[in-house]
Amino acid sequence: MVLAVVAAAIFVATLVVVIWQPKGFPIGYTALIGAVVALATTVVGLGDVPTVVGIVWNATLTFVAVVLISLILDEAGFFEWAALHVARWGRGNGRLLFVLIVGLGAVIAAVFANDGAALILTPIVVGMLRALNMPAKAALGFILATGFIADTGSLPLVVSNLVNIVSADYFGLGFAEYAAVMVPVGIVSVLASLGMLLAYFGRSIPKWYDVLALTRPAAAVKDRATFRAGWVVLAVLLVGYFAADPVGVPLAAVAGVGAVVIVLVAARQPAFLFARQAASPVLVTTGGTAAVTAGSSGTGGGSGRVIPVWKTIREAPWQIVLFSIGMYLVVYGLQNQGLTDYLAKLFDVFGDHGVLVTALGVGFVIAILASLMNNMPTVLIAALAIGGAGATGLTHEVMIYANVIGSDLGPKITPIGSLATLLWLHVLDRKGIHIGWGQYFRTGIVLTVPVLAVTLTALAGWLTLIR
Repeated sequence: MVLAVVAAAIFVATLVVVIWQPKGFPIGYTALIGAVVALATTVVGLGDVPTVVGIVWNATLTFVAVVLISLILDEAGFFEWAALHVARWGRGNGRLLFVLIVGLGAVIAAVFANDGAALILTPIVVGMLRALNMPAKAALGFILATGFIADTGSLPLVVSNLVNIVSADYFGLGFAEYAAVMVPVGIVSVLASLGMLLAYFGRSIPKWYDVLALTRPAAAVKDRATFRAGWVVLAVLLVGYFAADPVGVPLAAVAGVGAVVIVLVAARQPAFLFARQAASPVLVTTGGTAAVTAGSSGTGGGSGRVIPVWKTIREAPWQIVLFSIGMYLVVYGLQNQGLTDYLAKLFDVFGDHGVLVTALGVGFVIAILASLMNNMPTVLIAALAIGGAGATGLTHEVMIYANVIGSDLGPKITPIGSLATLLWLHVLDRKGIHIGWGQYFRTGIVLTVPVLAVTLTALAGWLTLIR
């Protein structure tokens, strides 16, 4: 009993410091300190370390590789190019622009993970809205929609969210197996999100906007070779994810190869670009900013500026590796002391009442936990509880996927639900857009609860249909 109290205290203390981050103290070091304390107090043993590393290594390294790819492509202008094209497809219709931006966010979340969608796309959307002189209330709707869809759109693929990878690895779900269940469910989640976002923000969206105020998409491309290589790498990655499954190659290896390739392309010597620029000047530079002239080839500037590769590599989320190992060791202490057994018993109660009740019950409990104590530790706590529950067959499978949905969508209820949301709010603050925690919660709970209910219901229906 004493060790159970100690395990709970270590977990709470570690989580508080992770969320609070006093003086910007890195989350990875905080989690490792918590793990050391857990080891010192025998809440966990040295034998648990390889077990935890075995659970999280593939997930965290895959996540880092995917985010690194997205950061390099962002430096090349890939996402700004895409956003400008989407804005032009809107043809001046405000509501259509809103729908297209939400759709773009969902696609980026699915392919580049939720963190990439929120943290990379949001500044681009902010810049676009300012160029369009969008009213403040309307702009806030677009910005909140971008942040919201980043998580609700992160269900379809294993690589779409770190918690997806953790859960898939823990329960041995293959990439194709996971996609077969979650792609249809993810589409429902995106459509439900779009419906709620339109209902909530629809009146504030202007009917029309000036397409001519937008920059040409080609001007956004800063490195043409990296931009083009990005398309190839993404296509190869998608094929590689499916092909690696049957032969037992970990996702981290596939994503890692993709990251190495795009880094090498971005780090190439740009001398030939300068030579081409001198032979056929297509750029003009004013105040340090490159702009495409009428003589451009129209496929992007290729300005010859080198992408800051090593700076980008340093800014990749390496702390998440330390955080995952440390935090999950702390969480493992909860299991060792029997604390996850209580959650397992609750899940069994839901399991006794059919597939729909199981999906809704497990999903909402996990969503609430994720919103209160962050989705990263929640997904493993829930996975440990599901592993300890007595459910089998379809009921057990529903619990596994309900854990993913609850951990992906639940964090949108509160600002502390995910570390990405806290960082997203900080990025907005730096751009002069302040969203208070109270305002975020009032919006988050209204938008999230209906979408969560619809998505979990879709999960129950789809699994019943295909099994």
